[in-house]
Amino acid sequence: MTAGMSWLIRLSIFVLFLAVPMALTAQTLGSDAPSSDPVARAVELAQESGLDVIIVGADGSVAGGDALQSAASPENPMDKPSALMQAQSEFQAFRQELKSRLEALPYSVFEMNYILRQTSPNGEIFTYVEVLGWSLLFLLIGRWLSVEIYGKRFAKRFVVARIKASPEGYYEKMPFLIYRFLMGVLGTIFAMVFALLISYLIFGASGDSSIEFTVTAIYTAFFVASVVSDLWRMVLSPYLSQYRVPVFSDRDAKRLYYSASILATYDIFSLIFATWIGDFGLNYNVYAMVYGVLALVGAAGSLVLLAINARAISNAIRVGRPKEDCSWLLKILSVLWAPAVAAYVIFGWLELAFDLVLERDMSVPLMAGTYMVLTSILVVYGVINYIIEAYSRRRRVLDASLGEALVDEQFDADGELTEGEIQAMASHPGHQISSFEDLARRVAGILAFLVGSFALVLVWDPEASWLQTSAAERGIDITVILFLGYVIYHVARIWIDSKIDEERGDLPEAELGDEGGAGGASRLATLLPLFRGGILAIVIVSIVLIVLMELGVNVSPLFAGAGVVGLAVGFGSQTLVRDIFSGAFFLVDDAFRKGEYIDIGDVKGTVEKISVRSFQLRHHLGALHTIPFGEIKVLTNYSRDWVMMKLPLRVTYDTDVEKVRKMIKKLGKELLSDPVIGDNFIQPLKSQGVIEMQDSAMIIRVKFMTKPGDQWLVRKKVYQEIRELFAREGIKFAHREVTVRLAPDQEGEVSPKQKEAAVGAVQAAIDEDLLDEMGGPGGDDR
Repeated sequence: MTAGMSWLIRLSIFVLFLAVPMALTAQTLGSDAPSSDPVARAVELAQESGLDVIIVGADGSVAGGDALQSAASPENPMDKPSALMQAQSEFQAFRQELKSRLEALPYSVFEMNYILRQTSPNGEIFTYVEVLGWSLLFLLIGRWLSVEIYGKRFAKRFVVARIKASPEGYYEKMPFLIYRFLMGVLGTIFAMVFALLISYLIFGASGDSSIEFTVTAIYTAFFVASVVSDLWRMVLSPYLSQYRVPVFSDRDAKRLYYSASILATYDIFSLIFATWIGDFGLNYNVYAMVYGVLALVGAAGSLVLLAINARAISNAIRVGRPKEDCSWLLKILSVLWAPAVAAYVIFGWLELAFDLVLERDMSVPLMAGTYMVLTSILVVYGVINYIIEAYSRRRRVLDASLGEALVDEQFDADGELTEGEIQAMASHPGHQISSFEDLARRVAGILAFLVGSFALVLVWDPEASWLQTSAAERGIDITVILFLGYVIYHVARIWIDSKIDEERGDLPEAELGDEGGAGGASRLATLLPLFRGGILAIVIVSIVLIVLMELGVNVSPLFAGAGVVGLAVGFGSQTLVRDIFSGAFFLVDDAFRKGEYIDIGDVKGTVEKISVRSFQLRHHLGALHTIPFGEIKVLTNYSRDWVMMKLPLRVTYDTDVEKVRKMIKKLGKELLSDPVIGDNFIQPLKSQGVIEMQDSAMIIRVKFMTKPGDQWLVRKKVYQEIRELFAREGIKFAHREVTVRLAPDQEGEVSPKQKEAAVGAVQAAIDEDLLDEMGGPGGDDR
């Protein structure tokens, strides 16, 4: 039975006992049926007949009386009292013992006074008060001198020289914080040495063991309290906000530092004083009463500290973020931590009260042990993070040259990020665990939590016999399995994400609303996200199966059932199976990749997302299409290798075609050296001559070859340059004309009906020309 459950039962019985006095009796349940064990039955019959029985084992040894008694009277589990009965019996014993100790308290005080007078060098109790007063006075003077002499004239030079304006991470903060903590410990030792020297020079050596023991207790309490205060200063850094690890404001950090240091000092002196009473051989009733009352005051102080600093600590748990921006786990933790700690403090004092009244052994006081565990967790967690950051810094130094090159590429000529890069960075938020360093931090936090939880369990129940049960061992095994699965999945995910980033390289992001056709990601970058999902599925299934095996469930029927279900799904969902297999073959054939611009007949667009069954296309006008793989009949990819762009130009019939050809050729050479689009050409701009003769114009076509996705930018520049070139050389573009011929007898006057017929003919001709021009690739808006 765990200590937490035991205390829940104790508290319930305490309330019931105050409300309605009741007495519960245990009835021993027996059975008239004969024992199923033949040996036990034979022993019972022999004892009933008055015969002595000797049991000889297989090795010739004679069984002892305990074995004979157990054989004759096998243990009946119903003979054991229930947990409820044990808790009630313990509470009744607590009431009776508390009542007897309170009745004997006057005699105990008299006995304590007698012992103190006998142990005092001059037979007066006030001698111990004088020792306490002089010792505290000398220690306070030593503390003041340590600040004025040791701190300001010696330690300050070394500490201030190490202060940085903006330290980053544990790697730069932890060395300074630990160094300042050690300097503070040396200041405490300086104060204690001064106090000892002054007391020796004034009073000399006492030579009395009781006085020496009292002085040792006082100095021990002073040293421990000072060290704890320095630890709080290291964690909260109330006066150097740049070195503060938790997210506290300066005001909150100072308030929490002072309140926690004062409370810790009180708790330490109370514990040392109670220990002094117990080790001095005074009456136990006095020891229990003094210790219990002092601990009650300390528990009340802890609750006040929680009430004052609850909001600041909750904000620190959320790392300074509002609740809506935090994960559900942080939200719950930031709300429930205060009631949980308050309940822990209350139960801790009740546990101490029961142990004191019932005079049970206490290896480590509950609250003191808990405080030591939590402090150790904080310090160890900081050291682990320092090691992680030190290792990461060393790797960054090795990759410094590559990192500088990558940083330089992220900036424009003015040394600032371009607007497009800023938008791209904002539109692709990373995972909270995006690197192995982040994973190491998360693992360190989880391990610190698990180890701390286990240590708290041992503080509550030092024997922890329930940990040896099969249920506890299975729970530990399941926890280890879940932890390993968590680590394996994130290791695989981080590695895959890093490979995806490497494969993407400096792939430019397409602008919203352009015609598409830019080159996509690599084949590996397209397939790796699918592998990541598969790894997650494998890890989850494996963890579930292993957990079921740990719980004693036979998983063999699950595999058989999975095969039957898969067969049923295969027959009943043929469309789903067709989509999955079609997608697999499309991806194996490398028909398209993420980021490529494709046309499947009914719709076209840029591939944004690929799943097991379907994929999503983003049309250049903004629409998002989801298409199952099985629906694809024909697929056209506009983002592979190269793109040939052909542009028709309408010119008048009096245009010199040869002159136009030479002008276009010269313009193509000039565009190759253009700083904006020159590198995008695979083949330069050239003229193909006259390709069509229409009623009102000659159609001269020019062409050029570019990388996929660059044709649209090049086309804009080519149109602009051709228009300016034709304007300079006097070449005119032909406008659309429709000639309507009338009969000779109708040339005089045109009726309104004839005018409408002419306008209809003109519109039909224009529409026909537009449909012809829009028939090429990229000319429609499907």
